[in-house]
Amino acid sequence: MRIRKVYLSAATVATGLMADPAVARSWDAPSALRKLRVSGLAGHLASQITQVLPVLDADPPDTPPISLLDHYGRSTWTDGDIDSEVNTTIRHSGDESAAVGVATLTAQAGAALAELRRRLPAEPTDRTIQLPWGPWALTLDDYLTTRVLELAVHCDDLAVSIGVETPAFPPPSLETVLDLLCRWAAARHGGTAVLRALSRAERAPTKIAAL
Repeated sequence: MRIRKVYLSAATVATGLMADPAVARSWDAPSALRKLRVSGLAGHLASQITQVLPVLDADPPDTPPISLLDHYGRSTWTDGDIDSEVNTTIRHSGDESAAVGVATLTAQAGAALAELRRRLPAEPTDRTIQLPWGPWALTLDDYLTTRVLELAVHCDDLAVSIGVETPAFPPPSLETVLDLLCRWAAARHGGTAVLRALSRAERAPTKIAAL
């Protein structure tokens, strides 16, 4: 249940950043991410909040949930190819979300967050969900963990894109993200590589990025 409060805190930070006037001023400018404007990035960020309600409303999955690391291992968007079908679809989805304009998009995210504050605490502790974009299931809490990661990473992307300071996330949110990134990086590059990168500069590998 703790992750639900962590998610709501992270989503609150994201909606605050989206309301920054610099987002509106930079709406049509290129973002810090290749092939994505600030508007599309904001749309993708907002979807980490607005997409959760349809996930909660969907029918329960027919299959048992997989683990977080299995989820990322199966996800094809992590391959680094920004022109892949899945990553192109992600960009188009962000653009479509942003088509309503910055004011409406921010209002939609705020309204979804208000509803999630009401609904998430009441969800069963063993609730599982069907991912809308993948043929596998996660526990609700693991799904929210993936959304916290998305919120933190894309808040940084958006802040850099509009020239403001990256907002500070509450320690539990940041700890959740760093824990997930470290475990994911170890799964991709090996635990020794991550250990050396964080403790021994002279033996650190050139890359341990999870993403």
